[in-house]
Amino acid sequence: MTDVDLRHLAAMAAIADEGSFGRAAARLGYTQSTVSQQIAALERSIGGTVFDRPGGPRPVRLTPLGAVVLEHARELLAAAAALSEAVDRFQAGEGRIDIGTFQSVSTVILPAVVRRLRDEHPGCDIRLFEEEPEDPHIGELDLLFYDRPLDGDVEHLKLLDDRYLLVAAPGAFAAGPVALAQLDGVPMVAWPAICDQSWMEQALARGGAHPKVVFRTTGNETLLSMVRAGMGSAVLPWLALHGAGVESDARLSVHELRPELPAREICLHWRAGRTHSPLAAKVIEIAVEVAAELTERMRT
Repeated sequence: MTDVDLRHLAAMAAIADEGSFGRAAARLGYTQSTVSQQIAALERSIGGTVFDRPGGPRPVRLTPLGAVVLEHARELLAAAAALSEAVDRFQAGEGRIDIGTFQSVSTVILPAVVRRLRDEHPGCDIRLFEEEPEDPHIGELDLLFYDRPLDGDVEHLKLLDDRYLLVAAPGAFAAGPVALAQLDGVPMVAWPAICDQSWMEQALARGGAHPKVVFRTTGNETLLSMVRAGMGSAVLPWLALHGAGVESDARLSVHELRPELPAREICLHWRAGRTHSPLAAKVIEIAVEVAAELTERMRT
């Protein structure tokens, strides 16, 4: 049997439902001769007759072969309709998107991205995966946020420069910027030496600061709680402080550093050469907008 055209199967199903070629043609928006040609082409493809045509006002009837063909034709037509609907939903942004993230982005950037994405595409399926690996891999993720550009077969877009700031108990340092040398030997709570933390501590050392680290943890809120408790100060990126609402916390004092430490780069990654789904393209667009808003807020 040669390839069967779905149009021919649709014509056959319409004739079976309507009982005549003429009514089927009217339902499909074809001429009766066009429907007859489609059935003739179907019969050539399968090598047999699918309808008995008694003539006159009597309805056409399926042949035994036609009954077999129609049973499978309806399944194929239903599958084709489901495929068409799925493609339409995908193009409209109603599919699934998998996004890799990390703590600061999860707290500050992603909530705004997810909210705006759901406002535009309420039926979308968003899957988020948060890790803090030193050597992340994008794998099957559609997009991956990370705090520096990654090597390998990936492309990236830098969203913003996330400045490092000093957070301390009120009165621990004079108001205004703090010189790096003033941090030499002072108690400090900090992240473990992973991700950008080791680079930041090397930058401190180049500026003459060798603080005494008394506690390490990956939880930004835990670090801030220890600063409030008087365990020591902390050098954290602006996103971490902003996400915790430090600006309005009277128990904490935030200072710029002089000279400034190199900012960490918040980047959005995807596999090189990948064609973005409509959802992924929309996430990139929204993330750029949110990052621009945060950059302006950081400046002020």
